[in-house]
Amino acid sequence: MTTAELNVVVLVGAAVLLAAVAAVRLVSRAGLPSLLIYLAIGLAIGEGGLGLHFEDADLTQVLGTVALAVILAEGGFTTDWSVVRPVAPLAGVLATVGVFISVAVTTGLVYVVLDVDLRTAIVLGAVASSTDAAAVFSVLRQLPVRGRLRATVEAESGFNDPPVIVLVTVVTSDAWESAGALGIAGQIGYQLLVGVLVGVAVAVAGTWLLARSALPASGLYPLATLAIAFLAFALSGVVGASPIMAVYVAALVLGNARLPHRSTTESFAGGLAGLAQIGLFILLGLLASPARLLDALPTALVVGGALTLVARPLSVVLCATPFRVPWRDQVFISWAGLRGAVPIVLATIPMSVGLPGAERIFDVVFLLVVLFTLLQGPTLPWVARRTGAARPHNPRDVAIDSAPLDDIDAALLQFAVPERSRLVGVEIAELRLPVGAAVSLLVRDGEIFAPAPTTVLRDGDHVLVAAPREHGPAIEARLRAVSDHGRLAGWYAGVAGR
Repeated sequence: MTTAELNVVVLVGAAVLLAAVAAVRLVSRAGLPSLLIYLAIGLAIGEGGLGLHFEDADLTQVLGTVALAVILAEGGFTTDWSVVRPVAPLAGVLATVGVFISVAVTTGLVYVVLDVDLRTAIVLGAVASSTDAAAVFSVLRQLPVRGRLRATVEAESGFNDPPVIVLVTVVTSDAWESAGALGIAGQIGYQLLVGVLVGVAVAVAGTWLLARSALPASGLYPLATLAIAFLAFALSGVVGASPIMAVYVAALVLGNARLPHRSTTESFAGGLAGLAQIGLFILLGLLASPARLLDALPTALVVGGALTLVARPLSVVLCATPFRVPWRDQVFISWAGLRGAVPIVLATIPMSVGLPGAERIFDVVFLLVVLFTLLQGPTLPWVARRTGAARPHNPRDVAIDSAPLDDIDAALLQFAVPERSRLVGVEIAELRLPVGAAVSLLVRDGEIFAPAPTTVLRDGDHVLVAAPREHGPAIEARLRAVSDHGRLAGWYAGVAGR
């Protein structure tokens, strides 16, 4: 490639990226996941638009898997385990038993209604049954949904990819002829269990290392944190486990540990996940052929209707009822099972192995995702209100960033007073921080000053706290408690904890 050609490629890539970023605001106002505009951009510059010809399903699958890992890592890192822990059993059942119920029901309906063989019906049912973390995260985190209910849907979307990936891989491989139901179940169980263990082990070791490291630049901490998550991804793949499960679990552990420069890492992970989404969906749009999509419309409506209106609600009822989940919450969980990148990426697996009718499967899944995202995305806020899943206010949690000091056993903690926080109106002395901790600086309206004990915190204040390193967790717990419960928040764990 010549320098001139490289310049053209960079110019086009930068223009597409800027257009995609600018379009996010437009689709967010309409309540739609950003994936739709990214897919549209891919279609526009593909063979049906500007004429760029792209048919490399193998490359799409590889890049798609890496992009999904980045998206899941960001989702895990920004998930509060204290909220997820109570709903983890339900989310785990939905992500395993619920997915297989959806696959079985969708496969049966597709096999009966459409003129396809059993193998194709299973692939369609499996590919379409996995909810998409990118779509779920992008939509739910813009809605004022009750914390545990949102955590259930988000955790399910993070956990349900590995079982489906294993199932689709086995069904589309030569093992289809020899692997029985027990063999497939054993492979899925091994990949999930070992993936979780690898993710936890790597994240715990990485957390220990980061907490004791004073890197020369704050920008190195996000790189190190993401590198640890992807180390879990790679090691899990080496031992034959699920890399996707490992990277999500590792990020979940890292995100709930006390790490230096946490807010910087969150911002970096969010930007990287956004870039991964843009690249992934544009790539998938390039791979699609608009000329074939119209022929796939009837099949996409049948598969999507069977899944969204029958299989998904039935799986939620069977899995959530034993946990005594109210029927209104079950309705919301069912409707919030959004599809996105995961089904489309999974649809490239039959193409990469040369399965008969693979292009047809890809077209059906691509169209299904677009159509039912258009249906579910804009209506989800209405469903949340009607089912009582929405809450009237969505106060922001106080984000606390910490950084170790190199030469002394101390740390600096920084936080901003969020909107509707009960920190507003609290005096510095009323924070009742541990002995040895000092509120050293306060930034308000562009002015920097050393606050007095009677200085009252205001909305938007940026506060810097210096403290011995061992007091960091207690300070964070106290600040979050005051933010949630006001100046009278107690010290005991049930109130002060996050």
